[in-house]
Amino acid sequence: MKRVAFYVRVSTADGQTTENQIRALHEVAARSGWNVTAIFSDDGISGSKGRDRRPGLDALLKAVTRREVDLVAAWSVDRLGRSLPNLINLLGELQGRGVDLFLHQQALDTSTPGGRMMFQMLGVFAEFERSLIRSRVMAGLERTRAKGTRLGRPPLEAGKAEAIRAMLAAGVGIRETARRTGIGVSTVQRVHAAMTAPQDPKTITAAA
Repeated sequence: MKRVAFYVRVSTADGQTTENQIRALHEVAARSGWNVTAIFSDDGISGSKGRDRRPGLDALLKAVTRREVDLVAAWSVDRLGRSLPNLINLLGELQGRGVDLFLHQQALDTSTPGGRMMFQMLGVFAEFERSLIRSRVMAGLERTRAKGTRLGRPPLEAGKAEAIRAMLAAGVGIRETARRTGIGVSTVQRVHAAMTAPQDPKTITAAA
């Protein structure tokens, strides 16, 4: 019998509980002859959260890594996540461990030839989505350059940079230096980091 783990999730906005999902999956398990070994749940957590913010998903994937699961069953694809790339990454992790996925609402079962074909199609769509995003970013950068707009942080004026270094060298704190010069704390921190960075011994020798 297949060792099957359920993954169920509801977000705060759903106004639902995981009971209906679990009941539907148990019905499928009974018809399919599955051995349900564990149920992992994330209650009141959005599907947009990553694994580090979803303890149920994290525990499930750890069980997968320990080879304790043959198949993961979820009520619907949106219970796993809200993003196609995230879903593909999850499917890839399961596939890499030899674990199949069953999605009740989408009738997707990667243990079947049809389900494996659907998995491959999802991978194509995810790559297409990533390609579109890259193309939009590059086109936006090109438009910005064509308008003569400088990309990245504006350079720090020499006079202000000297004032920051002088205050820091005199022992003035980073936040107080930022307040006195009217420069952001992060900028003062970068100047401080540059001042305290160890010098390259080769450079020192060459200068000597």
